[in-house]
Amino acid sequence: MKKFSLGRVAVYVVLGLAAIPVLFPIYYGFVGAVMGPGDLATYPPALVPHELYWQNISDVFRSVPLGRFYVNSAVQAGVITLAQIVTSILAAYAFAFLRLPAKAVTFGLFLATLMVPWEAIIIPNYLAVSGWGLARGGLTYLGLVLPFLASAFGTFLLRQAFLQFPTELRDAAVIDGCGHWRLLWRVIVPLSKPSIAAVGVYVFLSAWNQYFWPLILIRDSEYQTLQIGISQLNDAEVAQPGLVLAGVALSLLPTLAVVLFGQRYIVRGLTAGALR
Repeated sequence: MKKFSLGRVAVYVVLGLAAIPVLFPIYYGFVGAVMGPGDLATYPPALVPHELYWQNISDVFRSVPLGRFYVNSAVQAGVITLAQIVTSILAAYAFAFLRLPAKAVTFGLFLATLMVPWEAIIIPNYLAVSGWGLARGGLTYLGLVLPFLASAFGTFLLRQAFLQFPTELRDAAVIDGCGHWRLLWRVIVPLSKPSIAAVGVYVFLSAWNQYFWPLILIRDSEYQTLQIGISQLNDAEVAQPGLVLAGVALSLLPTLAVVLFGQRYIVRGLTAGALR
């Protein structure tokens, strides 16, 4: 039987206490979604519902077109995720294996874009996208994804993973007649799936939770994303906390599913380039 030292027990206690403020909002979001008005109005707040009140969830679907918001967010997050995975793979391969002039300097400048805050470039991006007419009608989808089709973070993470690729195996593939394109998609990409999955999970979560960019860009309610749409549940005249919590809980479901199923890929992908 495995013995636990006092130090290890203390570590678990500290980690458990630190997890409480992280997990409690998620817990209360789902619990509050099925609480009745009486439970939500009590003081101190009830932590467990006395009875399940499913009307909050049905009221969400009657109050806003939640299905449409889901589709819009899924299209936005899906296109951004796919585009960043492809562009990150291509850029990472170039920085890892191709002989390019001033490659180290170029890669340093490429990484320097990570230090530019999004708030500093959001106005130029908005002026460019709206000037091209991508904030109206069906082109709104293109306007939502255009500034996020490439990412320096994904390129950096995949470059570090590609550098772990055995040189002997790459040389053997080249001797057998593999060009750059075939070597990348037939050899390197299949062996780098954990890192690629980690990039995909990170990008999807970031794209799904976007709020400010869709808020200033979307002019037609038909193209509103989920994060913008559920804000309509917060009525300034009538307080309905159960309705708001139900909308929040429904918006969390896809992200929780991605985190739960992609957690092992995140850990393996982020640590793939830690040792050489």
